[in-house]
Amino acid sequence: MSQFASDAHKRAARMLGYSLALGDFDAWEGFSLFLIAKLQPEERAALAWASLRALDSEQARATAETVLGRPAPGWPEPPTFNLMREAAFWADHASEEELGAYCLATFRAMPEARQAAFLAFVQRRAAA
Repeated sequence: MSQFASDAHKRAARMLGYSLALGDFDAWEGFSLFLIAKLQPEERAALAWASLRALDSEQARATAETVLGRPAPGWPEPPTFNLMREAAFWADHASEEELGAYCLATFRAMPEARQAAFLAFVQRRAAA
């Protein structure tokens, strides 16, 4: 590494080590500022990509939302892996108005037998 890496890359690797060792917000904030000053945008994007890929999907989503801000939930996206997990994630981020509107619309769209089963389930949970 010392023979082939640029000075900026060697410094970035050292700063990463310091940030990992300290492990607090100030260390990571300093590392972020250092990366802005020393690395090209493409290099920073590659680091971000690799870091997000190392997380599970919920951690990656939460991390990106922390940096970028939470988008308005809006229309639920089609599920890709686990329908209930993704619906719960969407519901955790939806506004009260969205929750009420989608709940009522979804309930009304169910066949009567499914509505009855849903109501029985909710009433059992409320009684418990």
